[in-house]
Amino acid sequence: MTRTPLRPLARILPARAAGESTEAIERENLRNRHEEMRDRARQRAEGRLLVLGLFFFCAFATVGVRMGMLATSEPVEPRASAQGAVISAARADIVDRHGRLLATNFETHALYAQPPHMIDPEASARKLAEIFPDLDEKKLLKDFTGKRKFLWVRRKISPEQMQAVHEIGDPGLLFGPRDMRLYPNGSLAAHVLGGASFGKEGVSAAEVIGVAGVEKQFDEYLRDPANGQKPLQLSLDLTVQAAAERVLYGGMRLMNAKGATSVLMDVQTGEVISVVSLPHFDPNNRPRPATTGDQSDSPLFNRSVQGVYELGSAFKIFTAAQAVDLGIVTPSTIINTAGPMRVGGFRIGEFRNKNYGKISVADIIVHSSNRGTGRLVLQIGKERQQEFLKSLGFFEATDFEIVEARTGKPLLPRRWTDLSAVTVSYGHGLSSSPMHLAAGYAAIANGGRVVKPTILKQDGPRLGERVMSEGAARAAREMLRKVVTDGTASMAEVPGYSVGGKTGTADKPKPRGGYYDDKVIATFATMFPAHDPKYVLVVTLDEPVETSGDKPRRTAGWTAVPVAAEIIGRVAPLLGLRPSVEPVSLADITLTSSN
Repeated sequence: MTRTPLRPLARILPARAAGESTEAIERENLRNRHEEMRDRARQRAEGRLLVLGLFFFCAFATVGVRMGMLATSEPVEPRASAQGAVISAARADIVDRHGRLLATNFETHALYAQPPHMIDPEASARKLAEIFPDLDEKKLLKDFTGKRKFLWVRRKISPEQMQAVHEIGDPGLLFGPRDMRLYPNGSLAAHVLGGASFGKEGVSAAEVIGVAGVEKQFDEYLRDPANGQKPLQLSLDLTVQAAAERVLYGGMRLMNAKGATSVLMDVQTGEVISVVSLPHFDPNNRPRPATTGDQSDSPLFNRSVQGVYELGSAFKIFTAAQAVDLGIVTPSTIINTAGPMRVGGFRIGEFRNKNYGKISVADIIVHSSNRGTGRLVLQIGKERQQEFLKSLGFFEATDFEIVEARTGKPLLPRRWTDLSAVTVSYGHGLSSSPMHLAAGYAAIANGGRVVKPTILKQDGPRLGERVMSEGAARAAREMLRKVVTDGTASMAEVPGYSVGGKTGTADKPKPRGGYYDDKVIATFATMFPAHDPKYVLVVTLDEPVETSGDKPRRTAGWTAVPVAAEIIGRVAPLLGLRPSVEPVSLADITLTSSN
């Protein structure tokens, strides 16, 4: 801005020369300057008023639009928030093969306290201890009267508990919304589902994360917001699972066993229709892991995949099937099972010192001869035995899609000698899980193709590489059928459903080496219907004792077999299998004319 002098010489000098007053010139210039300053101030004020008016117009327009949106939209709670980050609380449902709900989300609340805002900490602590008996009143009072500004009281509360806390009326007790994981069927399929807990937490939400089972295995999928309307579909059948759990629990109690497990598998797809491990737990209130003692005694221990046991004579059918497949023998080939038999300086004996003499390969399986399978495997050779068992999956943990399955790696002999080959042939010296055994039997049942156990529903067969010929698999199935009709598993017969299977009774190893004299692992591996198998069932009991007779009986034929038969009788109709008459081969009869 150019400022005009109040007494410019260009006007002052001529005015003095003319005898005029110079003060009039100064007053005129001062008036002009004030008028210019007034005009500029008015312009600035008008500009500021215009800007302020525009600001208020935009603000009121924004508020009006927002109010209109809220008035016309559905009332929805904010998903979740926390300082510095957004907590995603959404988690996809889990359903069974028929779409029935196994796990979902449930809206609840958490209770937290802000001690600086509390009016009567002592009364609040006392009343909270009455509402939640597991809380310590003294500890609560110490926290409420200390220096803490925030503490969680309960991470999950029921609506009734929330109302009771409301009635305390202390402004320092506050509630935060929560999406918790709910398992509507309680302990059903607990070891498969595993459980979930809270991860990252804020007062307005908590992140739900999987801690075990499929909840942890598929945690990334379940937490992905894009899958919120795409539930994870499992291969389990809820009704079959419930029936299997009920029967197995009753059998475990009846046989005085400390634990039990069962695996029901589709032989074409590898789908696990039911898998049970007892004792179990409620994933809605998952117990803490055991820190002392034997981990296998914990209800969290999944015996179906983590229980690595010597499964005894149930392994013998693999030796017989391989020998037939290699052309070394046929089911009718006679093998001398008489003693003595020594391998590597060790005596190979029979159960209760029996001597079966010269019997067929089929009768070796029917009578469960240790020396019979031992002599077969010596003809097979330890190298080929290892290759065969490896192809069936007995050298690695199964691919079953729960996190616990990774820990169930079989225990193999340190040195695979001839003695090792013989003992493994009848189920000792190699420890594996019931899930491994079910997959191995499924290969025999489906005609010789390996299948991998899966907990996910499949659209069709998932047959892998061929591990034995169809003829060898058929011969093995016929031998397993004879075990039920003529051998150690006679109590496995279920009217209308031809059953084939093999018993296995193995001494239970001690934690520090050696074996117990009076504790066993009893297993029955079976397939049904035997003439056209659709399913494989493995039942294993830990330390069973059948006490109805004069002497306690622990063998699988007296313990695991009747339990498995009861399961088959209960679940076969649920699986859509109709009772039928087992086909028999007709005698060669030639019709001739009577004329």
